[in-house]
Formats: sequence, C-alpha cells, structure tokens
Amino acid sequence: MRTGAAASEAALKEVPLDRFRVLHFATHGLVTGDVAGQTVLGEPALALTPGRGEDGFLTVSEILSLRLNADWVVLSACNTAVGNDPDAEALSGLAQAFFYAGARSLMVSHWPVESRSAAHLMTETFRIRAANPGMRAAEAQRQAILGMIDDPSGRWVHPAYWAPFVLVGSPD
Repeated sequence: MRTGAAASEAALKEVPLDRFRVLHFATHGLVTGDVAGQTVLGEPALALTPGRGEDGFLTVSEILSLRLNADWVVLSACNTAVGNDPDAEALSGLAQAFFYAGARSLMVSHWPVESRSAAHLMTETFRIRAANPGMRAAEAQRQAILGMIDDPSGRWVHPAYWAPFVLVGSPD
C-alpha cells in the first residue's frame, strides 16, 4: 500500500504491476478538459503524487504502456467509467486503457463520488469478500451496498453514495 508521497506516478511505474492480482487506486479521477493547477488535461487521468520527472497524472496514454496481470482493478475515484471526451461512450477512457493494459475486470464510477461513502463501500466490499473467500465480487459489492442502504443512521441511503460504482467483468 502506498499513500501520500509514496503514491507517486514515478514509484508506480517502477513497480512490476503484473505481479499483483488486485490493484486498488483510491485517488482523484480526472476527465479530459479538467484543470489541475496549471495543467489542462488533454485526456483522462488518475491523480498521483508528482516528482522525479513525472507530473503526477497517470494518463490514458501512460496506462496503455503498463503491463498488468490483474484479475481486478478498482478505480475508487470520480468519473473513471467516463469516456475520453463528452460524446464518447462509457468505458472508453480510463476503463478501456486498464483493460488494454491487462486488467480482466474493473470497478469504476460513472460520475463524481463522495469520498467517505466511496471509502466505506470499497472497505466493506473487500471486508465481506475476505470473510467469505468463495463469494463472488459482485455479491460482496451488493451486500456492501445493502448495508449502506439499511444503515440505521440513514446517512448513505441515497443512491448518489453507492450507485456510481459498477463492476465490469468478473474478477472471480
């Protein structure tokens, strides 16, 4: 697990990612045209830490050069299922790039997400699956969503908190 400065674009590119069956990116997803600092993005990207010659934006073009062998890539970020431009079909931006790089399935979002609920959904999905090793990922996600809907506090009952994320493919 890499967080903060250790979650840099340069460090990510040094890791032999094809050794991992599950990759989880909990960061910011950026779409074409987003402005980050002084940069206007020309293609979708994941925000990482800059440094050592890297700008901190893992773009679609750079993802295509990664070598993955992952059963499951989780993109816990905003707009990760959005296409390269406003008129593009879904799953044609970051999602498609990760598939081309070698991911067999993805969990991606169709619109901006609220950070705390996204973290809760991902944590619960992985916790449920770890507690039930034979359970399919889609079922673990479903149970995590139901837990959010049925939470007595009602804080995450609205679909805006859990509905952006879809599982594409089967990591099982």
